[in-house]
Amino acid sequence: MAAAPLFAANRERIEAFLTTTGFDVALESIALSSRSAPQMLGIDPDGFGSDWARLTDEVFDVEAMHQTAVSILEETLSEEALTHAVEFYASDLGQRLVEVENASHMNADNEAKQFEGQQIISDLIKEGSPRVESFKQMSAAIDSTDIALRAWQEIQFRFLLAASASGVIELQMDSEDLRQLLKRNEPALRQSLQLSSLAGAAYTYKDFSDEDVNAYVDALEQPLMQEVYELLNVIQFEIMARRFEVLASRMAELHPAQDI
Repeated sequence: MAAAPLFAANRERIEAFLTTTGFDVALESIALSSRSAPQMLGIDPDGFGSDWARLTDEVFDVEAMHQTAVSILEETLSEEALTHAVEFYASDLGQRLVEVENASHMNADNEAKQFEGQQIISDLIKEGSPRVESFKQMSAAIDSTDIALRAWQEIQFRFLLAASASGVIELQMDSEDLRQLLKRNEPALRQSLQLSSLAGAAYTYKDFSDEDVNAYVDALEQPLMQEVYELLNVIQFEIMARRFEVLASRMAELHPAQDI
């Protein structure tokens, strides 16, 4: 994590920041990411019946994740960056953006969301719309340092090692070989993340005008907003990695569901 800023924001201000920017909902939506965990292991979660839902509810405890984020932000988020972000997201455009972003985060049907977003992108390309380029700029501004790619590699690495250590899977390679495998898969993962981000943006901001989308891109590209998003990305992915490790270690507790 970054060194503590000279003038860090206090806890009350952090809580208001999370609500105004919608990052509190983004944290809550981390629980939905647990659905991808069995796919990494080649396991069908339906085979565990209600035990799977119980375990993920316990591991991805929303309040615990929220308190972790607040504690980290207290030590790392500067008052200047916080104020800059809150002023934008408290504006009319900012609040409209937060409303649709919150709804998109909590939409559990990611496949349907991605499909609709891909259709929108396809139509925009056929029309020769500059909106596609705006969405690309938006994605680049939100993750300007490629945190998502490195984070997903780390989440997979830590999750698979934890699953192996707990006996959930038998990993046929050591940690260094696993690192090399993930590295070889990096181009495919990068493309997948980019396409997913593009479709997600198209779906989320489908009712916004080109002017609003471009104004948002401009806001995201500001240095202080870049500082905010780099920090939020690191926090979100670190919480995910920790929760996935705990999930892997506790999957050994699960028992296959029995037909009655």
